Amino acid sequence: MSIVHYSLQDGIATIRIDDGKRNALAPAVLREIYAAFDRAEADRAIVILTGRDEVFSAGFDLKVMNKGGGRALGMLRLGYGLPARVLAYPYPVIAACNGHSMAMGVFLMLSADYIIGSRGDFKIAANEVAIGMTMPRVAAAVLRNRLAPATFQRAVTLAEYFDPESAMGAGFFDDLAGPGELLFRAEELAKTFQALDMRAHKASKRMIRGPLIRKIRRNVPVDLVGAALQGLRRRKKS
Repeated sequence: MSIVHYSLQDGIATIRIDDGKRNALAPAVLREIYAAFDRAEADRAIVILTGRDEVFSAGFDLKVMNKGGGRALGMLRLGYGLPARVLAYPYPVIAACNGHSMAMGVFLMLSADYIIGSRGDFKIAANEVAIGMTMPRVAAAVLRNRLAPATFQRAVTLAEYFDPESAMGAGFFDDLAGPGELLFRAEELAKTFQALDMRAHKASKRMIRGPLIRKIRRNVPVDLVGAALQGLRRRKKS
């Protein structure tokens, strides 16, 4: 059963992640997201990336992570490379964050061109330090690209949790909408962005994001080594 759902209407592709629970980014889910972006690019579509009611994504699948081994490293490889794929996507990408977004869910969300958050009792956090992980270089680069400097420091070193309003002030969101208005607002924006010259959009995106995308791609293998070493240390302690 597919967890990532793809629909296309009037040049707008909606990519929706829905596992019925926390939208954990397991290996199969990450592969489906890559495939959905490939399909959208073939369709020359603006993308709306969204989750399910009250949750965008809780991040990597911790069941896979805690088992360690090749499957866990494969999941991390796919996840760490995903921001570069989204940042380089040649058409506008809108993230419609339905609610809670944590860790890898945050880094995926922050790779979009425009991010709308849902108002409500939701938490946004890069909580790696809180769960015993050193912040990956890839994740730090994505956070630094979007957040205000002081917020970046707190988000990385203190795993600070933000509600939607404070998340918007910090740079996680460009706009907020009520839960029932979120997708309508995203679709409204997508239609507005269709008036852009897409060749100019692609070239401008490549110009301003090239260094960041190259940095992410260089750091994926470095972060994988770091994750493997952290895993070894955890297993020695247990």
